[in-house]
Amino acid sequence: MKKIYYILLAMASITIAGSCSKFDKLNTNPDVPTSVSPDLLATTVLKSTYRFWNPNSTDWATAQLLTKHCANLTNTANPYQYYSSYSPYGSFGGAQNLTALKRMVEFAKGNPQLPSYEGLALYLKASYGFSATLDMGDIPYSEAGKAEEGITQPKYDKQADVFVAILNDLKAAEAKFAEGKNFNGDIMSYAGNAVKWRRLCNAMQLRVLQTISKKITAAQKARFAEIVAAGNLLSGNSDVFQLPYLDNSNATYPFYNGEGTRVNLAISKLMVDALKNVNDRRLFYFAEPAAYKITGGLLDNDFAAYEGAPTELSPNQLDLNRAAGKYSLINKRYASSASRIGDPYLFFAYSEQCFILAEAAEEGWIAGGVATAQSYYEAGVKAQLSYYKDLSTVIQANLHGMAITQSYIDNYFTGEAAYKTAGTKTERLQQIWMQRYFIDFFQGGGMSYRNYLRTGYPVFPIDPATSLNSAAPTLAPKRNMYPTDELTKNPVNYKQAVADQFGGFDEVNKIPWWLQ
Repeated sequence: MKKIYYILLAMASITIAGSCSKFDKLNTNPDVPTSVSPDLLATTVLKSTYRFWNPNSTDWATAQLLTKHCANLTNTANPYQYYSSYSPYGSFGGAQNLTALKRMVEFAKGNPQLPSYEGLALYLKASYGFSATLDMGDIPYSEAGKAEEGITQPKYDKQADVFVAILNDLKAAEAKFAEGKNFNGDIMSYAGNAVKWRRLCNAMQLRVLQTISKKITAAQKARFAEIVAAGNLLSGNSDVFQLPYLDNSNATYPFYNGEGTRVNLAISKLMVDALKNVNDRRLFYFAEPAAYKITGGLLDNDFAAYEGAPTELSPNQLDLNRAAGKYSLINKRYASSASRIGDPYLFFAYSEQCFILAEAAEEGWIAGGVATAQSYYEAGVKAQLSYYKDLSTVIQANLHGMAITQSYIDNYFTGEAAYKTAGTKTERLQQIWMQRYFIDFFQGGGMSYRNYLRTGYPVFPIDPATSLNSAAPTLAPKRNMYPTDELTKNPVNYKQAVADQFGGFDEVNKIPWWLQ
């Protein structure tokens, strides 16, 4: 089936002019389609966009290292764990899909579902631009995907302008879904539900606006408040945006059969300590107890039996400690099943929306102050705990006798988990940010590293002695370098962008506009 999709996608880019001549009739194969239905293109692009880029356990494990959710325990330094200056994250990914999205819309002409396909195209373009500009800085956005119009060397838009364009495209996408109908070809959890896609467009605008909190204008804060007041947002866990995995070769969970990788992948000390701090049972969903704690007499349902790996230790030391059974490895369930029907790849959780709103209330972007922030904080925590509670009924359970129950959720907000209404604003924001950090564990939201760059929290450990960021060993990279082929494909615009932003030096420690 995969081959069929790509064949159809290739054919969709070919325009075959109609003719009445005998020559055209003789040279037209009646068994080869000259167009493709928009739902097939929607499926292909969504799969390309949201399926993990290389579905094998080794690459999946590597992807968990930059955010410090996990640590690699082999005696070879993984560049993502130690901040190598090669490619911290991202690229121009998504640009290759713009032509397919254009064709999708063209082939939907005359179809009642056309507005929804238009909305999907706008949403995905905005998503690609959001990731690319956060990763690199100024990017081609307004002229991207216009090679057929003769623009083969698109200009780089200023990052501030890119964010404005992204927000405008998301607003336009929301309007399209508002007038649209449910559509076919959606492999995501929404299954073509136009109402849910509309809500996602609004939630995504909130994410974008909060991401540029260092640069946000009064008008943009007002827009944030207007979106919240309008109320067309994610309504609960039924609206989470995720990719479900199925029992077929095209949708296998990337960590399936990853036992060989799993035994070298530990949950990080940062993550373990933070979960312990609030007595959070997600620890038992995410991890195995440390072997030496069990041989020492502790039980696997004891928080004290779990020990995280310090991500800043040298590879040799981590390998020695692994051999001694000192760290909590990733939970066995992640490698146990090809189908993750009960454990999908999560991209936008309802709980994240709650935490976005909690921070906004603390910052005064929306009314209500601390009381409103507390309500959103608690709603977000409850939603994410309920998400795992519901998963536990269908996943291959390995929860160490500590399943999340409704009673546990109802009594969660005690001790350090209780909202610090009498504390400082910084303390409350850190509570919000940490809960948001928990969401991305072994998931695809992709915001943890970016939120760390924006807020400085949670504090990622860095040891200059082990850092591979040679130009700034005490710092985490702030951006990714542009793809090297821009030097040959788009040299004039590339060089101008680097000169305008970074004094002519394309380097990972340069600070892009959104972080200044």
